[in-house]
Amino acid sequence: MEMPLGAPSAAAATAGIRICSSDVRLSGHRRYLFPLNQQLSATKTWSNYSLLIPSSSEFRIRSNNQSRLRHALLVARAVDSTPSSATTAAGAADKTIVADDRFSLAKVSFGVVGLGLGVALLSYGFGAYFNILPGSEWSALMLTYGFPLAIIGMALKYAELKPVPCLTYSDAELLREKCATPILKQVRTDVTRFRYGDEQHLDEALKRIFQYGHGGGISRRSAPVLQRIREEVTEDGKYALILVFEAKALELSDFEQRQAKFASFFGPGITAKVGKGPNYLYEVCLISNTEP
Repeated sequence: MEMPLGAPSAAAATAGIRICSSDVRLSGHRRYLFPLNQQLSATKTWSNYSLLIPSSSEFRIRSNNQSRLRHALLVARAVDSTPSSATTAAGAADKTIVADDRFSLAKVSFGVVGLGLGVALLSYGFGAYFNILPGSEWSALMLTYGFPLAIIGMALKYAELKPVPCLTYSDAELLREKCATPILKQVRTDVTRFRYGDEQHLDEALKRIFQYGHGGGISRRSAPVLQRIREEVTEDGKYALILVFEAKALELSDFEQRQAKFASFFGPGITAKVGKGPNYLYEVCLISNTEP
């Protein structure tokens, strides 16, 4: 007959797995260490025992006596672990971070482009004018266009607001087009590109939500500053855009009091939740109510 050893009761170590069973016992409190596919015969009486065996294995005992274990043959064979490995890989794949390496004009700083091009034209124009560089007949044209380009580039660079980092998980990217509301898509686009003339990202939204300088509001210098955003899927499978703010002068209660205002401003079709992060960071989670 065959008698299974039963489920393991101890975790794995580097050399293998320690299996203890209450179904069958061998005497002497011995430990048997053997590789896969090796057979071990033993004539033992009932007692406690433990085995140290390689991981990913299955062991069975064959006995010719049901009442008393006289002769036992332990046979090890590998167990197919493909299903569990596939499940683990699938779960890890859902949390893979999507690399944002696609080219877009939104990622280009026009201040850097204008300033660089203007300085290059001015430098070459002056060099050509004084016959240090060839092309003296074009020096006037290069100086004419180089000077305003450099001025415009400096102005744009001064008024430039850099994009915030965006962390996107692969499962959230798949849901974005289907579940994200138009406003959430617009917010993501606006804060991940260069902007000019704004003091900070989402300035108009924060001004209305926190009511700068009004009764019950906060001062402008205490306003939260957007540090980064994150796209992920909630536990119930909904798309969520998380706004991470830094606010050294505010408390979690300041955000909790305005939770409904976040939902109203970035709505319709969303639910807002707030939370406290490390240091002075606060998270505003905008969850789309659209079902996948």
